[in-house]
Amino acid sequence: MGTGRHARVAAALGFRVHGVDRDLGRIRQARKDGLTAARLWVADLEVSPLPRDRFDVLICTNYLQRSLWPALRGAVRSGGFVIYETFTVAQLAHGTGPRSADHLLRPGELRGVFDGWQIRHDQEHRHPTGVAQVVAGKP
Repeated sequence: MGTGRHARVAAALGFRVHGVDRDLGRIRQARKDGLTAARLWVADLEVSPLPRDRFDVLICTNYLQRSLWPALRGAVRSGGFVIYETFTVAQLAHGTGPRSADHLLRPGELRGVFDGWQIRHDQEHRHPTGVAQVVAGKP
């Protein structure tokens, strides 16, 4: 969740927000910055996974940990959505952002994570940043 940039927008739009970050300092900053009505959880999702079939919308941006993909897919309710955007290997050309292949998507990789879901939006950009975006609905 970081410091709650997207969580604040979701809360302002009327969503009940549940934010997770493993850094207590980021959670504290989110609260300080006005994310007061959200449920915030300090956790490492590899140790304490999200509950199954719980969320209507799951937002993940600028973060890539492939080992979490099955749990993220499982946490979304049937009829719910994932909004996911993060860096691709094309970002290497820009000289900023992640450098490790562990934190950069390969072309078409993100779309494949949600195989069997209804893809509502699927785009990969090289400029101004190298990112992949997917909005997928869980059947």
